[in-house]
Amino acid sequence: MKDFDGLPDGDGLVRIADGEASVVLAPRIGGAIAAYRWETSGGTLDWLRPAAVDAIRRADAGSMSCFPLVPYSNRIRNGKFRFRGEDVRLPVSPSEDPHFEHGHGWRKPWEVLEVGPDKAVMRYVHEADEWPWRYEAVQQVSLIAGALVLDLSIRNRSERFMPAGLGIHPYFPVTPKARVEARVARMWETDSEVLPTRLVRPRAGADPNTGIEISALDIDNVFTGWTGNARIIWPEKGASLALNAEGRLHFLVLYAQRSEADFCVEPVSNATDAFNLGDADESDVGVTALAPGDCLTARIELCPEIGTPG
Repeated sequence: MKDFDGLPDGDGLVRIADGEASVVLAPRIGGAIAAYRWETSGGTLDWLRPAAVDAIRRADAGSMSCFPLVPYSNRIRNGKFRFRGEDVRLPVSPSEDPHFEHGHGWRKPWEVLEVGPDKAVMRYVHEADEWPWRYEAVQQVSLIAGALVLDLSIRNRSERFMPAGLGIHPYFPVTPKARVEARVARMWETDSEVLPTRLVRPRAGADPNTGIEISALDIDNVFTGWTGNARIIWPEKGASLALNAEGRLHFLVLYAQRSEADFCVEPVSNATDAFNLGDADESDVGVTALAPGDCLTARIELCPEIGTPG
């Protein structure tokens, strides 16, 4: 598999393949995916934004193709919350990371447990610190008939209940006519710091139920009541991708900026700042309280198709 020319031998990357499909993993860079592509008769098709060689050298997880979200998705206001009578204060950076975005998984190296021709398994173990619970996250990345399948779990290894969430943060390439379709119920409006303020119906032009033209808007919102299925369509390429989720992934984050060359469609198990939204209904928040030894699991499938998208 030819990729990332210019990196030295022993670059820490893991490669798996299944026929025309291949994936490059970067376990040391937050358990991230660095590329997911097909080699076709018409050339290389990158289904996710490929990481740049320089980003790999910098170990910049935010510039990879996709990274795991554990032990929660998105932001926690000021890195503070209270859970079952315990105050938690996460190590925020006021200027760069004021809300300790996306938790720990993408910030830390993952251990490679297993590698096969078309499958790899990685693990991250978090010891209690400012996050006062020990937990273990496991991510299995597989290629099945060209589709990318991610099995993600988080297990509470502490001796008391732990709040938990998980998901993935994939980046997809923008084209002028790219669009996203998904069935959702409501959307969390946000303030200037992209933190939720109130639940509303999806606004006109930004409603995945009727389809969103990605290049036409700026959006960074979490949608509730997601059915677990979404479709990304690139008409210019004659290509589409079905994103299917199983488990408690009832929330969908959509991120797109007209000035950027990629966008995000993130299946997640909790709303942004869920740990501080105690008055909201569970279906609109998504916090899971894991008992000692219990595990939260999810499966996400990215199933591409080449042909005339509908």
